[in-house]
Amino acid sequence: MRESEEAPLISTVALTGGSSAMSSVDPPSGTGKKPRTPRADALRNRDRLVQAARAAYAASNGTIPLEDIAREAGVGIGTLYRHFPTREALVEAVYAAELDDVTGSVPALLRELPPDAALRAWMRRYAAFVATKRGMADTLRAGWASGRISTPATRERVTNAVATILADGVAAGTLRADVDPQDITVMLVGMFVASGDGDTAAQIERLIGLVMDALRPTTTS
Repeated sequence: MRESEEAPLISTVALTGGSSAMSSVDPPSGTGKKPRTPRADALRNRDRLVQAARAAYAASNGTIPLEDIAREAGVGIGTLYRHFPTREALVEAVYAAELDDVTGSVPALLRELPPDAALRAWMRRYAAFVATKRGMADTLRAGWASGRISTPATRERVTNAVATILADGVAAGTLRADVDPQDITVMLVGMFVASGDGDTAAQIERLIGLVMDALRPTTTS
């Protein structure tokens, strides 16, 4: 399909809940027509662009040329700009998609693993989520400053994910009952942000191990 055949789109990101959203171009007022539904090929192109951007930012801590992202997605730069008129719009879509993934992974982890093992696995995912944001740092700061990305809403979703796993662990007797999930969120944010560009997989495992040690129920003789 030629780029010119793709239906024009306006891409927006509803980040107060952490989810990405896309709307078609609104019709002129007074026409009585319903907003145009995005075509399937346009939706596929948008998804490919977001996935290509996610992979690019995961592999690099620097600024990624938008042309490279379009090339990896198999579309032209014009298609990228139709979906994401600015770099900020693309970065915000990546952020939303990755936040959805990391917070939405909890039910599957709890089905597959005991709660304490699920928490360890989830913290690895959260560490990766934080690491991929370093290349987006300047753009994300602008999003936070403008209110397009809601920091309180993001933290609430992370805390809710922690609380869900913690509750199962308390019920199973493998995690402490006297822990506030918000305290765990603060620890994780502090650890993984402060670890910086020089962190290694081994260091991440040590940090996660320290958290797990702190969350094990204490035994009294």
